[in-house]
Amino acid sequence: MKHRQAEILREYGPFAEIDGVHGVSFDGQKIWFASGDRLNALDPESGDVLSTLSLAADAGTAFDGDHLFQIAEAVIRKIDPETGAILKTIPAPGNGGDSGLAWAEGTLWVGEYRNRRIHQVDPETGAVLRTIQSDRFVTGVTWVGDELWHGTWEGEESDVRHIDPATGEVIERLEMPSGTGISGLESDKGDRFFCGGGNDRKVRVVRRTP
Repeated sequence: MKHRQAEILREYGPFAEIDGVHGVSFDGQKIWFASGDRLNALDPESGDVLSTLSLAADAGTAFDGDHLFQIAEAVIRKIDPETGAILKTIPAPGNGGDSGLAWAEGTLWVGEYRNRRIHQVDPETGAVLRTIQSDRFVTGVTWVGDELWHGTWEGEESDVRHIDPATGEVIERLEMPSGTGISGLESDKGDRFFCGGGNDRKVRVVRRTP
């Protein structure tokens, strides 16, 4: 297993008037982050919040190329990013214990925090297609090509880890500085991760490759 210290390229925030950063996603232009009672669209160049959508947003966020998906309590909602309209609701597999959310291969990938699992979910029905077991609490989830990555956060320790999607075996770990947690996680599909910082109200950019 490869192991190295995470290289933090940039920090956004702390953001005023929010309690914490939860899910994080990227639509190719804007970083979206969930902050409890709204979704926020962040300009990665200026660091400014450009717009918000008022809706429950207390865990993972994903983008499928056209729509946002947002975990709120025990459900996943499909959302129009322009209007905030809720287009569809499906059950979340962790029944309220869900954390990260990602879109890949035409399906949703959902972290289940304390049970240390990642579920592949049918976006139409919510049916669980398969489950991957991790050995750490799972926060954010993202794919980079055929690489599955997820965030962890236990106590004062947090990292981003690349795992084998067939076995859950850890291939590589990027260790965050002590006391710096990862809530949401998203890739720009290149060499950057966008990481939610939870209660510190920040979003961090972390380099994926050495």
